[in-house]
Amino acid sequence: MFSTGQLIFALFFVISFTCIIVIMYRKDAQKHLIHYKGSYKILISFVLGLLALFLIKYFLH
Repeated sequence: MFSTGQLIFALFFVISFTCIIVIMYRKDAQKHLIHYKGSYKILISFVLGLLALFLIKYFLH
């Protein structure tokens, strides 16, 4: 289905992309603490809202 060259390229791409993402995240980690303080509350409320919608659909169906 895939040639050996394509598989090698895909493997190299995934490893390179993951390494670059990790490096960039570590560089920006301090800025995230300053600019996005309290953002976990928004994430929790979003997840709870989705859970509430699924529960309403489950119980009213």
